[in-house]
Amino acid sequence: MIDFQNVTKSYGGTMAIDNIRLSISEPGIYCLLGKNGAGKTTLMKLLAGHIVATDGRIMVEGKEVSPGHMPESVNFIESNSEQFNMKVSALIDTAASLQDEFDRDFALEMVRRFDLNPSKRYKQLSFGMKTMLTTILTLANNSRVVLLDEPVLGFDAIMRDQFNTLLLESYQAHPRIIIVSTHLIDEIAKVIEKLIIINNGKILLQTGIEDIDEKAYTLTGPKDAVLRLTKNLNCIGSTAIGSMVAVHIYGDRITPPEGIAIDRMTLQDFFIRIVGGKSHE
Repeated sequence: MIDFQNVTKSYGGTMAIDNIRLSISEPGIYCLLGKNGAGKTTLMKLLAGHIVATDGRIMVEGKEVSPGHMPESVNFIESNSEQFNMKVSALIDTAASLQDEFDRDFALEMVRRFDLNPSKRYKQLSFGMKTMLTTILTLANNSRVVLLDEPVLGFDAIMRDQFNTLLLESYQAHPRIIIVSTHLIDEIAKVIEKLIIINNGKILLQTGIEDIDEKAYTLTGPKDAVLRLTKNLNCIGSTAIGSMVAVHIYGDRITPPEGIAIDRMTLQDFFIRIVGGKSHE
């Protein structure tokens, strides 16, 4: 479905995407994680055909993607996307008239559920409500690939929870590839199925969220004992306090001896460790 073949994108002397290979073939809700400037937005723009790669090929459904050949099956929405200054109801009607597979009933139900006034014009909405409306219009489109770049900017905690519900319900109604870029890692962890981590323009990890649940953990105890135990394990960071140390592991779980505690790592902690990979004294 999606295939990045040794893709590079540079801006002058800055390498935004560095010779990546990435394949996505199965429907699912994917989370794209990376530090600021890691290449997340550039990757999405390349996939949508908004910008041209410096080198390599991007394929969607067997067809090469470029600004001259933007894939119809990919719908990319940035966090600051704007709409025509029409009433909410008119925007939905317009989208339905232009898109054969637009799910008008879903859009109207989401507008009702999230208390969007259908009589208000787009520019009368708050920033968060504008973003929510754009997200609703995007998900109701039912494109086979949906790219959402920081979709919860401007959302309070309640709206973020509503967004996660919206995302799940849209996917359950129309399974497809949905890729979400966000900094609110532990919140999105409740709904995602797959994880892609990008760092310095390179794909660092692509795996299922259940893999993180099973393999990311922390061993805590006396420093000498923990360091002996973890000598041959895949350590992705550590935190030392006096004579005690917490070592963060990504690999097969072990059963530690008495006196050493084992704890599950959150997705956010895992991301920080695998990207930073630093010890803290």
